[in-house]
Amino acid sequence: MKFKQFYLGCLAHASYYIGSGEEAAIIDPQRDVEQYLAEAAANGQRIKYIIETHSHADFVSGHIELAEKTGAEIVFGERANTTFPTHKVKDGEELMLGAIRLKFLETPGHTPEGITILAENTEDPAEPLKMFTGDTLFIGDVGRPDLVGSKGFSAEQMAAMLYDSLYEKILPLPDETEVYPAHGAGSLCGKSLSKETWSTLGVQKQFNYALQPMTKDEFVKIVAANQPEVPAYFPKSAAKNLEGSPALEDLPKPVALSTEEILAFDGVVVDVRQNFEYGAGHVPNAINIGLGGQFASWAGTLIAIGTPVAVVADTAEQVDEAFMRLARVGIETVQGFILYKDYEGAKKTVEQVPAAAVKELIEAGKNFQFVDVRRPAEHAAGHAVQTLNISLDALPKEIDRLDPAVPTYVICQTGYRSSVGTSILENAGFKTVYNVTGGTKAWIDAGFETEVSASACASTR
Repeated sequence: MKFKQFYLGCLAHASYYIGSGEEAAIIDPQRDVEQYLAEAAANGQRIKYIIETHSHADFVSGHIELAEKTGAEIVFGERANTTFPTHKVKDGEELMLGAIRLKFLETPGHTPEGITILAENTEDPAEPLKMFTGDTLFIGDVGRPDLVGSKGFSAEQMAAMLYDSLYEKILPLPDETEVYPAHGAGSLCGKSLSKETWSTLGVQKQFNYALQPMTKDEFVKIVAANQPEVPAYFPKSAAKNLEGSPALEDLPKPVALSTEEILAFDGVVVDVRQNFEYGAGHVPNAINIGLGGQFASWAGTLIAIGTPVAVVADTAEQVDEAFMRLARVGIETVQGFILYKDYEGAKKTVEQVPAAAVKELIEAGKNFQFVDVRRPAEHAAGHAVQTLNISLDALPKEIDRLDPAVPTYVICQTGYRSSVGTSILENAGFKTVYNVTGGTKAWIDAGFETEVSASACASTR
């Protein structure tokens, strides 16, 4: 058996190559597909199947392009409402891949059409089953049930389906079964995913909170509650994955813009440099979403699909990377770019200040706003004193909770999201904004005073 996990950190997304003999399958491919073609060529195998465990909401898949380049058959669950030729598998159906038997289980709950794939090596019966769970079962968590409200299901109804999928179809499998999910820590397809990218079912039975013995009502209550925000691009990506998307190479490429053109650009200007580079000087009204963090997820969250986009970068390679990573979340409207060294207009700055400087302001009783842009659960678990929590995704909508005339200090966990936050505030006309370098981690590491929300205390009892 040839097997490889491809892990895309910026989207916390795992895809898989599995092959036997002269045949191979790709499970949950990312949009850019060259790595799968290279792997097949290296193994001397032909990609026979492209299997989607469900219609992904957090990224646009490359199944159409990969099928066109390989002649492979696209496989979805029976309930998937695709508009392109698809092999729809039923519960219990099996396909052979060389000596590997692929058995499909219908496991709705995260989505109605979700499937789980069991891979059995018939040449070695002692080898543990490999189970590809998509977004049904994660390491340390399960798929969130609240992403398909537009399809006529409530979060509670989906959670009830998820309970049946897990407790009736997955949990009875052998403990040594290897679990390979579609996502890891950082994905918004769950709420507490582990940093581990695979596990065994036996380990998950011990440590995954959602797999402990409980009634269906208890499960629904736990799993449907306290889910993070749903990014606006999720429904659009899910729909695109059922319709099919064009190949990356067929998308219009961005053109170089002059200083005058970038200043007059009618759309969103995204500065993809690091936060301290952005802070030292940037194009006015550019939003800083650095390539060094979860760039694609935050871009998809903050930029409406269809909005014209221009990129500010240090190098042409960064422009190409931004173009590809934006396309992964369905943003296909990157029209132009400028390299920062070629920008000749007026520049704005954002001062980067250490946590100690903010602590001194608090002790001196100065008048300022201290905004924590982490998610509510992160803030509740421990935060710097006197912070107002407005999560980054909510900041554009809740900006009227802040006074643009008052000096505003923005903090997150390490300084990435807070830099995005300062750029949003600058665009909204805030006069003086500061990025707290090192974030809440630096604050806590320095031993400065912190607070924990009452709700967080209650949840740990």
